[in-house]
Amino acid sequence: MTAKVIMYSTAVCPYCIRAEQFLNAKGVKNIKKIRIDLDPSQRDTMIQNTGRHTVPQIYIGETHVGGFDDLRALDRDGKLEILLQSA
Repeated sequence: MTAKVIMYSTAVCPYCIRAEQFLNAKGVKNIKKIRIDLDPSQRDTMIQNTGRHTVPQIYIGETHVGGFDDLRALDRDGKLEILLQSA
């Protein structure tokens, strides 16, 4: 079983697309995408919850991972698989 993944994103964000592709390659097939370009109130929620203004903002389970670079850093450090399994 893979973890529940939520990603705040927009339609034209290249890092959002790369993050989704990267997670898919790791076996994550179900990513709940919250499109802040379609629902601007979600941008406010994202900023309040993460303290960040850029997309993507990724949650694995209850853990805020951050953006695409943060996701890749977790993978390089060998922590992404553990988080995906435990969340």
